Amino acid sequence: MKLLSIEYVPGTEYEALGMVKGAVVQTKNFGKDFMAGMKTLVGGEIVSYTEMLNEARQIAVKRMVDEAKELGADAVIGVRYGSSQVMQGAAEVIAYGTAVKILT
Repeated sequence: MKLLSIEYVPGTEYEALGMVKGAVVQTKNFGKDFMAGMKTLVGGEIVSYTEMLNEARQIAVKRMVDEAKELGADAVIGVRYGSSQVMQGAAEVIAYGTAVKILT
């Protein structure tokens, strides 16, 4: 499945099948959340949260791709990500775009 952040597939004609999305709410366990809180005292990257968000993006993209495949899509264009904090230590990540069927 081709995923593009641009709004078209270069050099092709295609049919738009509709918007597709994938979402996940992800959290870390209390121990890692506590250690992340301690990290804010000294500064620097909070690796456990970076890993959590990377994993959440992968899950969201897979769900988006699965939805696109159900529509018979060859690609998803205009791919975007969004995220928000749902509660302390938990984030929602959404991936969305337009599923397209490549004609030429």
